[in-house]
Amino acid sequence: MNSTIVYSTGLGRICAGCRRPEAGCVCRSADGQAQRGQKPIRVARATQGRGGKVVTVISGLPMTDEQLQQLVGELKRRCGSGGTVREGNIEVQGEHRDALVAELVRRGFAAKRSGG
Repeated sequence: MNSTIVYSTGLGRICAGCRRPEAGCVCRSADGQAQRGQKPIRVARATQGRGGKVVTVISGLPMTDEQLQQLVGELKRRCGSGGTVREGNIEVQGEHRDALVAELVRRGFAAKRSGG
């Protein structure tokens, strides 16, 4: 049985990110706009200024700082590594672009892999 509910006759459309009815979605940005349909979120690899260490940088997330802190905690646990929020971007230690793009798409974001 597929556990991903997309539509329920009693509730209407279900948000892919928070799994609540769209009317009660908690994945919306601070200005009330749904995250879907906006510019794609970029997931890139960076090494500059880090002594050759690789980090995966997620930019373009339309979220408040509090929401970014919560999301970075969940993504760090998903990848099994450290990370932080810096200047509105999420940085996760290590090369995790494919896993992070898959996780963000599963949550309903329009995420794209960026860079080489």
